Amino acid sequence: MAKNTPVQHVCSFCKRLITIRDQYDLPIFDPQSGFAICKSCIKDIYRFLEEHDQNVEQKHKKNFAASLDAALEKNKPHIIKEYLDQYIIEQDRAKKVLAVAVYNHYKRMKYGYETQPGETEIEKSNVIMLGPSGCGKTALLSHLSTMLDIPFAVTDASSLTEAGFVGADVEVAVRNLYYAADKDIERTEHGIIYLDEFDKIARKSGENNSITADPGHEGVQQALLKMLEGSQVEFTARGQRKHPEAPTIKVNTQNILFIVGGAFVGIDDVIAKRLQKSDANIGFGAKVEGEKDKAKYDELIRQVNPEDLMKYGIIPEIIGRLPIICTLETLDENALLRILTEPINAPVRQYQKLLAMDHVKLEFEDAALRAVAKKAIERKTGARSLKGIIEDVMLDVMFDIPRSAEPRRVTITEACITEGARPEVELLEEDEESWSA
Repeated sequence: MAKNTPVQHVCSFCKRLITIRDQYDLPIFDPQSGFAICKSCIKDIYRFLEEHDQNVEQKHKKNFAASLDAALEKNKPHIIKEYLDQYIIEQDRAKKVLAVAVYNHYKRMKYGYETQPGETEIEKSNVIMLGPSGCGKTALLSHLSTMLDIPFAVTDASSLTEAGFVGADVEVAVRNLYYAADKDIERTEHGIIYLDEFDKIARKSGENNSITADPGHEGVQQALLKMLEGSQVEFTARGQRKHPEAPTIKVNTQNILFIVGGAFVGIDDVIAKRLQKSDANIGFGAKVEGEKDKAKYDELIRQVNPEDLMKYGIIPEIIGRLPIICTLETLDENALLRILTEPINAPVRQYQKLLAMDHVKLEFEDAALRAVAKKAIERKTGARSLKGIIEDVMLDVMFDIPRSAEPRRVTITEACITEGARPEVELLEEDEESWSA
């Protein structure tokens, strides 16, 4: 087409005559089919698509807001605690703290949909959980996530690094939540993120600044600040590198509840020093041989305050964004015994169900269960190692049992746990049907 030579086409939508005076003035046009769209129709289609997307988004928000009433009814604090009681032994205070935090999170979401700008704003109540290894922190959050109607994602904080270093950026936590919400941004922006192993990103130098690069510690805490408070987070889809041309997904974290947890090994010593300075008569600073166990640790951890966390290496700005401190107690021998048998998914029940599928009745002597609990305490790993201890004892039995379909009884004795003796196996009478667990 020569420059400035008028060419005419008919718009396939509005049927108006389109006069083209310059090659840069061309509408959408297919010379083979003669299909053409004028600029006015293009603008109308674009406006229609924008309005359609807005209507769909508003409708989705209304549906999500309407679902909150049912969610509030099903997730009242006492209901959440009753559910957690089926799986977690003891830790009653921690269960109450989490139950209230989650319930208030639902109420805050509902309040946000029903109020107008300028009215009283309810701030987030992010939670920090402290407790020894194997006391049930991750288990609490894992079971809590199964009953919630909102997305829940767990991210290992120890894998996060400061931007520019090898490792995962802090945005990974939000990306995990996005996929837990089935890529629904509205649900993602009202979900819960649990950062496990949070103590691993404490400053190595405690309250003193380090002069060396610290990509996995203070830098990560600084990067988390805006996210915890509420900001627009951009991230790429899984498997995509982050570069200027990569398409990104945007999520606002203002209404995302953050729960962080960790063992905080040595925090009891920090608390003891503070208490010793404040009141020399308390006697926490005195070392009693063989007595730095459950009673002393639990008494100290219940008195943790923000100052102790700062001395441990958590920066003040982060602590200010984690107003609720939730502490968990150590599990003694009796608690570990209950964990072995009482919860719905207790380790003993799991193995009984497995062997029942091979027509085998599994029994544990009381002394054997106590020996398992004692061994877990010796390993200083709490409930985390219970299943591993039983697995070691059961390995040979589970290997040999499938050789025959005969009904049998397997009895685990104390000697099996303490001395490595083989479990007792005996045949059951054919008319005896007690093998089923």
